Amino acid sequence: MSLNNLYTTILSPVISEKSNRVGELANQYVFKVAKSANKQQIKSAVEQLFKVDVLNVSVLNVKGKTKSFRMKTGKRPDWKKAYVRIKQDQMIDFGAKAE
Repeated sequence: MSLNNLYTTILSPVISEKSNRVGELANQYVFKVAKSANKQQIKSAVEQLFKVDVLNVSVLNVKGKTKSFRMKTGKRPDWKKAYVRIKQDQMIDFGAKAE
């Protein structure tokens, strides 16, 4: 996979209370990924970007909320989330730059 392809597969980490709790308890990290990405692509992208060994990947589609503003309704976009479990003795540092 090319470096450009890796960055289009993994869009960003999801930083929330739930993702922090899952990270501490089960050594999992949560990423926002491309809607067209599958589990194998996500696994290889995380392994190449962060130099870790991925044990398994769980993927779910998040439905966008319907919102209203000044009597007009709109919808936030749908997106895909991936829970990535890595080996117990490894970790991902989001502050470090990927090579």
